[in-house]
Amino acid sequence: MRTLYHLWLSPFCRKVRIALAEKNLDFRLMEERVWDRRAEFLTLNPAGKVPVLVDEDGSVVAESAAICEYLDEVYPELPLAGEGPAARAEVRRLTGWFDLKFGREVTEKLVGERVMKRLAGAGQPDSTAIRSAIAAVPPHLDYIGQLADARTWLAGDRMSYADIAAAAHLSAIDYLDAVPWDRFEPAKDWYQRIKSRPSFRALLGDHIPGMPPPRHYADLDF
Repeated sequence: MRTLYHLWLSPFCRKVRIALAEKNLDFRLMEERVWDRRAEFLTLNPAGKVPVLVDEDGSVVAESAAICEYLDEVYPELPLAGEGPAARAEVRRLTGWFDLKFGREVTEKLVGERVMKRLAGAGQPDSTAIRSAIAAVPPHLDYIGQLADARTWLAGDRMSYADIAAAAHLSAIDYLDAVPWDRFEPAKDWYQRIKSRPSFRALLGDHIPGMPPPRHYADLDF
């Protein structure tokens, strides 16, 4: 069976989970604690990172960007990378914005310090990094609101990997109750549309032992 090696609050793993569900592809999840450096997993991805997808035919694809590109090429029935050069370029730009800029400024610090350090037994969270991440969230929500006001979806008329990447990162920090939704209604309205899609339901059911999400996390109406 198609298998996705993942970590629960990794936005890159969440991005692939949403993409697989949007394409109606069955898969099973295998939690991979990458800090254990399992030899069997390192044969799949020597970089020792998740996500890693093992497809039904045995094909192994690592890194979320490569997996998403692979999914659109092998399962093109519902394209998520944009149609036409200009549309694809905008999807790539915004996917990079969230995976790189938002990831570096927000997700790595919040999820990395508050969750991954704890799971890996890597010491106490860095409070300075956490404060920096919290301060960086509002400008990103403002930008999402601007895009959502100007377009049907973030990159254009159709839902794409840009929306999926943004929602994956936001859902990870929303699990930590770190998104001031009430101050950014356009971003909240866009996220509610994503949150209500069937592809998102499995994410809303995630529950890390000892770290429950806030009450609104799985509420489709906030």
